[in-house]
Amino acid sequence: MKGLRLAGFGLVLAAGVACAAPEDDHLRLVNYFKHKHADVKVADYIYGAFAYDPDAREHYDGVMAFPPYAGALAEGERLWRTPFGNGRTYADCLPDGGRMIAGNYPMFDEARGRVVTFEMALNDCRVANGEAPYTYDDAATLGVLAAYARSLSDGMRMNVRVDGAAALQAYEDGKRTFYRRVGQLNYSCASCHVDGAGNRLGAELLSPVLGQATHWPVFRAGERLETLHDRYSSCFRRARHVPDAAGSTRYNNLEYFHSYLSNGMEMKASVYRK
Repeated sequence: MKGLRLAGFGLVLAAGVACAAPEDDHLRLVNYFKHKHADVKVADYIYGAFAYDPDAREHYDGVMAFPPYAGALAEGERLWRTPFGNGRTYADCLPDGGRMIAGNYPMFDEARGRVVTFEMALNDCRVANGEAPYTYDDAATLGVLAAYARSLSDGMRMNVRVDGAAALQAYEDGKRTFYRRVGQLNYSCASCHVDGAGNRLGAELLSPVLGQATHWPVFRAGERLETLHDRYSSCFRRARHVPDAAGSTRYNNLEYFHSYLSNGMEMKASVYRK
């Protein structure tokens, strides 16, 4: 594998189309990856770095046949089905009973003037029914609940919308975070997941930004649940940059931009990653 090429397409996109419409950003990246890795189908990027490695993909398929984290998903289902104190459930306060909706998130809430993630929607449901919200970074509650609830949208196509000036402002803020170099190593998200996608950084094969938002949370090496915001923090730390807390405005806006780039791709939540 070639080493990381850190001065490529990501920098051009960030500098040259800062005011481009979101769909322009999306199409540029799709075309970039079609050219960069012509032997990989765009639809296969939902498998992350496994799209580049047939042997690793075969291992992934084997693990997914009998996932070792089935117990965590069962706990998430239990939380999902347990009635609130008023007798209602999550299915009663989410559109379509919570099925085939996760791909619409994150979404911009005009009334609140902010991005709302799927995890926030689950907590909003709790509060609306007289329950205390879960801590955003608690894997044992909101983590496993979201893991199960997202699985109810498996097969849905990502469908994140950016409508209106305020929503576009949040999207552009997330885009700036994605392309901004930070930390002592001077890396951006794009350094690894656009310019370096398909290359190795140490022992790790770098995944492409396309498809990344389709499969969270993931279970690392068995049963360790990792949310998308956990991953953002991990990447910042690797760049030797101070991370935010899960659920911060910066992370929510980054997730908004990041998720839009996977529009049209099939969702498969709660998957194995090494």
